[in-house]
Amino acid sequence: MNAAYPRTSTTAILSLVFGILCWVGLPFLGALLAVVCGHAARAEIRRAPPGMIEGDGMAIVGLVLGWLQLFCIVAAVFVVFAFLGGLAFLARLG
Repeated sequence: MNAAYPRTSTTAILSLVFGILCWVGLPFLGALLAVVCGHAARAEIRRAPPGMIEGDGMAIVGLVLGWLQLFCIVAAVFVVFAFLGGLAFLARLG
């Protein structure tokens, strides 16, 4: 009797790896790749027959880490521009 064993999605693993890397050394690129791979992995897992491909949890964690990093990058850029804009405003007054 041959039993089909479920395999783990490679893109889900990549999403998790890039999700971790975006916080360690590749802020923007790692976050972008984590989000792209995470969405691709979830789509792959949904298209496969039930129970054949695993890794949805890893894909979700990669997505969350990637989206959080992207949000932090956008917030940091906003804060920098707001700070520099405030300095420019104060310089204009003085």
